[in-house]
Amino acid sequence: MSKPFQFKQFTVQQDKCAMKIGTDGVLLGAWTSIPKTTYSILDIGAGTGVIALMLAQRSGAEIIDAIEIEEDAYEQCVENFETSDWNDRLFCYHASLDEFAEEIEDKYDLIVSNPPFYEDAFPSANDRRDQARFTKALPFQELLKHTSQLLSENGVFCTIIPSQHYDTFLAFAKAEKLNLKRVTFVKGNENSPIKRCLLQFGFTSVETIEKDKLIIETERHHYTEAYKNLVKDFYLKL
Repeated sequence: MSKPFQFKQFTVQQDKCAMKIGTDGVLLGAWTSIPKTTYSILDIGAGTGVIALMLAQRSGAEIIDAIEIEEDAYEQCVENFETSDWNDRLFCYHASLDEFAEEIEDKYDLIVSNPPFYEDAFPSANDRRDQARFTKALPFQELLKHTSQLLSENGVFCTIIPSQHYDTFLAFAKAEKLNLKRVTFVKGNENSPIKRCLLQFGFTSVETIEKDKLIIETERHHYTEAYKNLVKDFYLKL
């Protein structure tokens, strides 16, 4: 049984979720740009709801919606939303992305997604975990197609992907008229290869793309100042 994960301002129950709290989700929730004019936010593939909760803590957005297809994760997300201080702004839909996009006519000022992406790995015996981890459950092209449909004209889309999918993802995004505005390349330590890419897109054309690098650790369990500064408002021990 997985213990609840206690953040500074909220608690996340995760015993029903196939995918537990991980660095990727917390990184995305802390890194995502939230324009001051943001009224509505959508979290695609919410899992425990941790990213939506982080964005609720960070913003004054009046509407923070989430969608989750896996039933147990959906129920857990609803529970985590209801017990938070921002339960009047948070709502989770039990639906697939294509179902949701077909029903909803509203546009969102900010869309975030920590998508499944282990499509090269061997499936496990756990169908729920596979659904949460494998790209086949939410292909990048489908994610980007519906994101472009649901994003407002001046909206922001932020996501995190493995570095090996960087070029492919950008090509898919460009096909949906989504332009890369900002990217942070994430490394475990100074000597390790780039593992993840934090990406920000929008419809507006950009002259220069903001690029930087984030190193998480100097050595095992010793975190860099940059990483600590990014997540210090959330983790209890930082």
